Amino acid sequence: MVLIAAAVCTKVGKTIVSRQFVEMTKARIEGLLAAFPKLMTPGKQHTFVETDSVRYVYQPMEKLYMLLITTKASNILEDLETLRLFSKVIPECCRTLEEREILDNAFNLIFAFDEIVALGYRESVNLAQIKTFVEMDSHEEKVFQAVRQTQEREAKMKMREKAKELQRQRMESAKKGLSSMRSSGFSAGGDSFGSGISNLTIGSTPSISTVNDVKPTPTKAPAVRNAMKLGGKGKDVDTFVDQLKNEGEKISAAPTQVASQGVAKPKPVSDVPMEDVHLHIEDKLVVRLGRDGGVQKFELSGLLTLRISDEKVGKIRVQLENRDQRGIQLQTHPNVDKELFKSRTQIGLKNPAKPFPHNTDVGVLKWRYQTQEENAVPLTINCWPSENGDGGCDVNIEYELEHTHLELRDVTITIPLPIGATPSIAECDGDYNHDSRKNTLTWSLPIVDVNNKAGSMEFSVPASIPGDFFPLQVAFVSKTPYADIKALDVATVDEESPVKFSSETVFYAEKYEIV
Repeated sequence: MVLIAAAVCTKVGKTIVSRQFVEMTKARIEGLLAAFPKLMTPGKQHTFVETDSVRYVYQPMEKLYMLLITTKASNILEDLETLRLFSKVIPECCRTLEEREILDNAFNLIFAFDEIVALGYRESVNLAQIKTFVEMDSHEEKVFQAVRQTQEREAKMKMREKAKELQRQRMESAKKGLSSMRSSGFSAGGDSFGSGISNLTIGSTPSISTVNDVKPTPTKAPAVRNAMKLGGKGKDVDTFVDQLKNEGEKISAAPTQVASQGVAKPKPVSDVPMEDVHLHIEDKLVVRLGRDGGVQKFELSGLLTLRISDEKVGKIRVQLENRDQRGIQLQTHPNVDKELFKSRTQIGLKNPAKPFPHNTDVGVLKWRYQTQEENAVPLTINCWPSENGDGGCDVNIEYELEHTHLELRDVTITIPLPIGATPSIAECDGDYNHDSRKNTLTWSLPIVDVNNKAGSMEFSVPASIPGDFFPLQVAFVSKTPYADIKALDVATVDEESPVKFSSETVFYAEKYEIV
């Protein structure tokens, strides 16, 4: 096929964005685009129109048309497949299918169009590859941005330290000035102030010159208007911080303010009742499965966090039980005694005389597990779309819990749909929701366990092909850990007396997809 141009236009023929893939004059493309609405015949069901020289292939998208202009010799089936890909790209770049939104994201659309077609010929790419290419993710750019942010933070810290240093210097100068004023008095003849404060200048304090013919009547000491009050808030620091705020800098609360307001209480880790010793186990899963079977990526990462609320029980050891037989890689914190963990599966500090940090979440043990074995996948999803005789697809989806000791909650399976398509649900175990704006069908299951380990869903979608329903996204949470690691008890180091503790486990899918 030879694709001449791709354009987004309104129902009345107004062109919003157009990208030409072959050399042609501006007058030529404007003439072709202007002729399109005149060729439209109301009431017809086909999505292409031909003239003597070109073919228009289009797809309605709410109030807009996605339009391709090709030669008459091109393959109409390839044209329609390319048109579907163009139609999928637009919602990825624009939040709504409106003229204003298309104009605001015109350059992003053009970049995406160039990834689909080059020199008039279709590239062998899918939607996921186009998104990756357009993002233009650069490791060097990330490193540069990280270094720049670090430099900015260091510069802000130096500015705050400089401001506090200036404040201390002015406070010391003010103290010296006040003490010299107290120690000096009237001279014996009553003619002038003592020489101790004659012509004295303190920072921005006005100089006090010699005063003649002062009567020895009781008078109040002159107020030093610009002197700093001890224990008060430094005006110079306020001015400096306000200036930084006016310049757009984000300034956190000063340390003096934090000290005056008291130490902020740590946020609770979760809603479960927490004892003085609290253990938090977190399992995070990243899975990518092929639509025809096979594990493309399986990575489990876990972390055991210790939090001590009472410093009296800071010197403790945690007894763990590890029944995992899959070969999960364990790694302790550098300050944790590795030999103690290897020999007795206990978590304790290298220096038993030192306590664990107080009121701080401390990661003491982490683990990782990678594999390509299919039996490691806790929940399998089988999506089977097949074309029917009406130009659409019948889709059958089923799930099965492979690890029956797990209890998965709030399981959602999100299935992409063609733009503007409305699914017809024939059968569903659980609940479903169709989001027409995001073009997705969400299958929701409140709980998947040994008593509800399998289920299915069946629906049909008109004007679709099997590739329209991938990738599927799966999400769930569980209080049952994937890694068979748990805490048995907690005891003090010195007396080995038991310590009451609380624990919780969170296992969730960070990214779980079928591509």
